Amino acid sequence: MAQRVKVRVRKKKSKKKKIFKRILVLFLLLIICMGGFAVYKIVNTLQAADKTYDELDRGEKSKLRDAVIDIKKKPFSVLFVGIEDYATDGDHGRSDSLIVATINPQDKTMKMVSIPRDTRVQLASDTTGSKEKINAAYAKGGKDETIETVEQFLNIPIDKYATVDFDGFKDVIDEVGGIDIDVPFDFNEKSDVKKSKKIYFKKGNMHLNGEEALAYARMRKQDPRGDFGRNDRQKQILRAMIDQMSKANNIANVDNIAKEVSDHITTNFRITEGLALQQIYSGFKGDDTETLSIKGSDLYLGPNRTYYFEPDQTNLANVQNELRTHLKLPTESSTETDSQTNPSSGETGSSDTTNPSTNTSGQ
Repeated sequence: MAQRVKVRVRKKKSKKKKIFKRILVLFLLLIICMGGFAVYKIVNTLQAADKTYDELDRGEKSKLRDAVIDIKKKPFSVLFVGIEDYATDGDHGRSDSLIVATINPQDKTMKMVSIPRDTRVQLASDTTGSKEKINAAYAKGGKDETIETVEQFLNIPIDKYATVDFDGFKDVIDEVGGIDIDVPFDFNEKSDVKKSKKIYFKKGNMHLNGEEALAYARMRKQDPRGDFGRNDRQKQILRAMIDQMSKANNIANVDNIAKEVSDHITTNFRITEGLALQQIYSGFKGDDTETLSIKGSDLYLGPNRTYYFEPDQTNLANVQNELRTHLKLPTESSTETDSQTNPSSGETGSSDTTNPSTNTSGQ
């Protein structure tokens, strides 16, 4: 009798189903990895940002404000302070650059003005009526004294600030991949890394790394416009950094950028405010920034004929009003002028009392 042979017939799974399942598994793994990587980046960024946060002695609100400003909804101001502390090993350095920006989140506009570091002003804490160079404010009272002095000088509240030293300046530019600059004329400048090294700049478009950008920002003796040309180059760098930071690869690299600069920057920007502004200003470009200039004259005072920049009061009043208008603040109809000194004379013998130990730097 013939035996029956059972033959198992396996049903073949659809090839398409297998491929679909593999794709689905890979997709889920990718989502998990991306999610984990995003959390890792966010944690690192928050930790780095936490190191940079430093609240002012006054608290969050400027003395010139009635209430704390919600920078996501209302116009606000920022003071960028470049600290020159290489000569003092990081101790009580002076402000090498002061740039004020007013920002309106509603229409995505920005105005920017540089204050020459030799500008002759009365420091906020001074009660004698004497005047010094504005860059002495940082050496005297740090960021708080600097902010109050700038508020007094420009007649606007300073809501936010960010200080950066030279190393931090170079690090952030290197971390974002350098910046593109349109050099106005040929010149050279010593490197801060090695004094015997010169960095050469040629008129036209150049891509600068951190060391080169710092030399570009610091040079003023070869500039036919002196400190004014230097201020314009610093604002040019800030606009170029805005453009570079807005690129997708740098937005994705925000955690590394934050870690690199966290030891060199202090600010009262909270991380939530920074993230909100990044969304508000998505697509914002440096070219969209309007720059203002403070005009004035050279002034030499005292037995050592110490150099100061004396601002023109009419021009200063116009700049103040333009900034106040951008901040949606009432403008001033009149400005008190300095009657003690004739800015155009440039002669010694002012009734000012100056301190030679604090007024001779930056010459």
